[in-house]
Amino acid sequence: MEYDLATVSGLFGHAFSMWWIMIPAIMVGLVAGAVPGFAAHNTIIILLPLTLALNVELALTFMVSLYCASHLGCGIPAILVNIPGTGGAAATTLDGYPMTKNGQAVKALALCFVASVLGGLISSIVTLFALPMLSKVGYYIHSVEMVVVMLFGLALIASIAAQDMLKGLIAGAFGLMLGAMGADHIYATPRGTFGFLALFDGVPLVPALIGLFAISEALVMLEETTLVKQGSQSRGRVTWRESAKEIFHAFTYWWQIVWTSILGLIIGALPGAGASIASFVAYQQSLFFSKTPEKFGTGHPQGVIAPESANNGVTTGTLVPLLAIGVPGGSTAAVMMIVLQFHGVPFGPRLFVEQPQLAYGVIAVMAVSYIMMIPFMFPMVRYMSRITVISTVYLAPFIVAFTLVGAFVPRGFIFDMGVAVAFGVIGYIARKTGYHVAAILIGVILGPLIERSFLLAMRISGNDPMVMFSSTIGNVLWVMLILTLALPPLMQRRRAWLERQTSKSHAGPDA
Repeated sequence: MEYDLATVSGLFGHAFSMWWIMIPAIMVGLVAGAVPGFAAHNTIIILLPLTLALNVELALTFMVSLYCASHLGCGIPAILVNIPGTGGAAATTLDGYPMTKNGQAVKALALCFVASVLGGLISSIVTLFALPMLSKVGYYIHSVEMVVVMLFGLALIASIAAQDMLKGLIAGAFGLMLGAMGADHIYATPRGTFGFLALFDGVPLVPALIGLFAISEALVMLEETTLVKQGSQSRGRVTWRESAKEIFHAFTYWWQIVWTSILGLIIGALPGAGASIASFVAYQQSLFFSKTPEKFGTGHPQGVIAPESANNGVTTGTLVPLLAIGVPGGSTAAVMMIVLQFHGVPFGPRLFVEQPQLAYGVIAVMAVSYIMMIPFMFPMVRYMSRITVISTVYLAPFIVAFTLVGAFVPRGFIFDMGVAVAFGVIGYIARKTGYHVAAILIGVILGPLIERSFLLAMRISGNDPMVMFSSTIGNVLWVMLILTLALPPLMQRRRAWLERQTSKSHAGPDA
């Protein structure tokens, strides 16, 4: 397909002509993303009869718009009430919720929405022109490289543990231990399931998320009268001028949005990687390159922008392997694959030869979906922030009841509600004793993924550990990982040394 002005404008013009189905899909997606447990793939499955009844172009437009909007919606509960409904929004809580507690909910929401919309829009446009090249990424990234990529996310535990290394590492190790529950990846032997069949597939992610963050936070809320800290109480009513001011200010972080969204796009193009890995890696890399890394975790704007822009960059990336080689990049892409197969749509090179307008039109629809979300940002920033002034006496019980329903929805097991309560107790104890629940969550999410890729590499190589250093791309990633871990303490020592030298020079020769 030739990229000339007429072709590109035709793709976008055709995408805009389907606004009548995109706007309802965006509204459904925003609600689905904001409700813990109702992720995009669950919502699309519920609406599967509708998508099967529509023609393939309209069905794909509806699903893609809903998918994009749900990723934006996931940041709302993560920021306001510390509830990451999906793994992709888990990293957003690290700085988004502290901003809310500091009375900056409006600013945090503005950062979230701008990063989500711009991140998704940038990655969609990049994908539209780089689709042939991005479709080959999966051929060069194998199990060895995936191990190193996920270690970048796991390295975030070390950053979280900076204030108390022992407690941080204990929390991370505890999360990795919980993540090892379930069937062994080689012989399918149950490990740590305690005889519960529902744990055979491992710890269910959504109940674990809900328990560690939402239920534990609700228990902590009951000890306070309001959601925000005393002395930083934000007003319940926010004017349109204030909302617009915060939204326009968020655009000043455009450079970080650009590079983290492209990082999310590349990770999303790897089959099986997903938003969880992308958001944690983007957060860790933003912390590494930041001039003020000590502010991360205390309500730093960059800590909200990085995971949200990467999270929405993944939306486009997950469709790349689906369209190029017929391998879905995530659970939502897998549901889309079912609908496309029902309509007889081919995948791989045949799709780009027989139906290029559909293949490239999907990416154009994604870009237009994010453009159509821009007007939604202003009312959401203004009205969503009012949640922070609700008394915790009413808010905490509502959160527990609401999130327990969300824990039940993904698999339909009553057992998962018990898992959420159990993780809620674990999270509450961790908070009260000074252990970081995010470190536990990182271990739960990334532990099984790293183990699967590592064991696959070992089996292919005949149990040769040197296979981890047999790839050129893998070796480059190893060097980058070592630098990521080694440079921050070295730079901190250098800054301390420079400060001492400066203080000595100001003190004078008689000091």
